[in-house]
Amino acid sequence: MKEKKSFIYGISAVLLWSTVATAFKLALRELEVSQLLLISSVVSFFVLLIIALISSDRRQLFRQSSRDLAMSIIMGALNPFAYYLCLFAAYDRLPAQEALSLNYSWAIALALLSVPLLKQKLKLKGFLFLLLSFFGVVIIAFRGDFTSAKFSDTLGVGLALISSLIWALYWILNIRDARDTVVKLCTNFFFGSIFIIIYSAIIGKLNVPNISGALAATYIGLFEMGIAFVLWLTALKNSKSNAKLSSLVYLSPFISLMLIALILKEPIYISTLVGLVFILTGIVLQKRV
Repeated sequence: MKEKKSFIYGISAVLLWSTVATAFKLALRELEVSQLLLISSVVSFFVLLIIALISSDRRQLFRQSSRDLAMSIIMGALNPFAYYLCLFAAYDRLPAQEALSLNYSWAIALALLSVPLLKQKLKLKGFLFLLLSFFGVVIIAFRGDFTSAKFSDTLGVGLALISSLIWALYWILNIRDARDTVVKLCTNFFFGSIFIIIYSAIIGKLNVPNISGALAATYIGLFEMGIAFVLWLTALKNSKSNAKLSSLVYLSPFISLMLIALILKEPIYISTLVGLVFILTGIVLQKRV
């Protein structure tokens, strides 16, 4: 029964995550990057706050040390502020399929950063599998045309890859943080939202968005940053095999591509599919080393 619950929660989270690439592009048709960043992050903070307050560990939220808060200031600067700022800007410049696929390079960055920061060893086989994934990134970035020696959009590709690097660094720091997951994520989003408000004020983008844009940003804050995360955590708690459950995640990019084609009417490039297969194959093989 627990395993069945775990699958239901897990697949629900994956299905929600599969909608976000499409949701990002639809929201960015109505909003500027800073507006989407502000609304979605604030909504997500309140979702996480409610979850933290009704959880059994809610007392931890108000008993955090100055060191915990200092860590959350750093973490909040990374995610949601820097990570989603770069990610949304990448989606604003690139086709959804490219931004989505390039974002999976965070697993490559995580494996490489874990060597100096977590003192983990990288075997030769593991390194070769990472190169396989990286080749997939190159295919997507050049759209399969290596003769032009030009990225499809240099800044957009750069922003997508930087967001992946930030995400990897965030999760390495997250490993070192022993606080309750929801409590620390809620606190991170509190400080991150403050950074975003300050940033929006500095660039003069604290204006009121239109209703359709605000609704799209609210959806992203609720599901991409909030409810999907809680569903996934619940799935992990009920699962006897986290490795088997984690394999569900690899359904997400392909469901996302279907939605991108159906809703956004983007023609899916062969280079995107080939590159994505290389990236995911390299990630799966590297995990088995």
